[in-house]
Amino acid sequence: MKRLFANAHVVVMDDAGTELPTGWVFVDDGVIQAVGDGGEPEAEDRVDLGGAVVTPGLVNTHHHLYQTLTRARAQQANLFGWLRELYPVWAGIDAEAEYAAARTGLAELALSGCTTVFDHHYVFPRGRKGLIEAEVQAARELGVRIVASRGSMDLGVSAGGLPPDELVEEIDDVLADTERLVGSLHEPGPGARVQIAVAPCSPFSVTRHLMRESASLARRHDLMLHTHLAETVEEEAYCMELYGCSPAEYLADLGWLGGDVWCAHCVHLSPEATADFAGSHTGVAHCPTSNLRLGAGVAPVRAYLDAGIRVGLGVDGSASNERSDLLFEVKQALLAARGRSGPEAMTAREALRLGTRGGASVLGRDDIGSLEPGKCADLAVWRTDGLELGGADDLVAGLVFSAPHRVDRLVVGGEDVVRGGSLVHADEADIARAQRLQARRFST
Repeated sequence: MKRLFANAHVVVMDDAGTELPTGWVFVDDGVIQAVGDGGEPEAEDRVDLGGAVVTPGLVNTHHHLYQTLTRARAQQANLFGWLRELYPVWAGIDAEAEYAAARTGLAELALSGCTTVFDHHYVFPRGRKGLIEAEVQAARELGVRIVASRGSMDLGVSAGGLPPDELVEEIDDVLADTERLVGSLHEPGPGARVQIAVAPCSPFSVTRHLMRESASLARRHDLMLHTHLAETVEEEAYCMELYGCSPAEYLADLGWLGGDVWCAHCVHLSPEATADFAGSHTGVAHCPTSNLRLGAGVAPVRAYLDAGIRVGLGVDGSASNERSDLLFEVKQALLAARGRSGPEAMTAREALRLGTRGGASVLGRDDIGSLEPGKCADLAVWRTDGLELGGADDLVAGLVFSAPHRVDRLVVGGEDVVRGGSLVHADEADIARAQRLQARRFST
């Protein structure tokens, strides 16, 4: 269907930074055909947006959807203490719980303007099946795009790793299941609704052998690679003791730097590692709220951007953020950059670019992230007539500075996923009830 989204302040997010204060977006068959202002093309469905701000759909580059079941735990712990408390709890996850958790996290993200979600799932208790399929089902039902990862852990506590032995897997099992999921779920090419990424958990939970085999598998199938890296000073000390090098040096030694790789956090990259990431086109998923919550520090994102590193945003897990709200993460990225480097470290529009164009680049997607002809019709519509934007002459900056906001309309592939601030394909109250029922199984 030909749809015209009209009477809006359109933030195109192209290379020129184009904004159309009285603009429109013309969509046909789920693809943007044109953007402009002035004379409008004819459409079967003209949607008057009443002066709203229209941005590209936000892109989340790091999450753990299952963690909606265990919020507000280990409230004053650092990363390692937090993990040690929660690993045994997460050992109870199954497909039913994963489905309820994913619906909750994905609904939260959609209502915050997010159209594409990467989920890093690495907890596979023995004998439990269908975990990735459960979150893919949830994404399909709600209407958002998902990049689901077949994560892994094979370095248990008895071998010097951090996770309990009951949560680690055999390498052959990990690789075989990854191959199975790629064959059954992965969609290559532009417009993909479901993709699979390969994502061993971290240097302190995965062996060298599995890291190398995972990279080989991913590159054989032209998939993206992901892992946690350089999140805390404790991780730095752990890698120095176990491997005799920093986390970034360890990654480089494994052949893991490249344009098909992005790493979560990267709070503690050295100047040398920063140059290596930039030179190899390795991406970073910046997760400011989670890093602040766990006291990990603030990633030097301004330095990364100036060096030419691809940077996107991630809300991270709902047990280390408690809120799956990507527009709020845009604001947090802005504030964290300024808290670290001063008020000129980042503009509101630069922060918004991290959450849209930056995220698309990190995920290796050139079909999303901007409102340009030929791109997927993924767009977020933000009302401007509320209390919080009164007096804001610059609506785009006002939107970022006053976040969080509930999106008024969210469009994925030309189809409404949120309308009037409510989910189109599911009932928010039903999702919350089902999630709370499952969460009781994991309560203390």
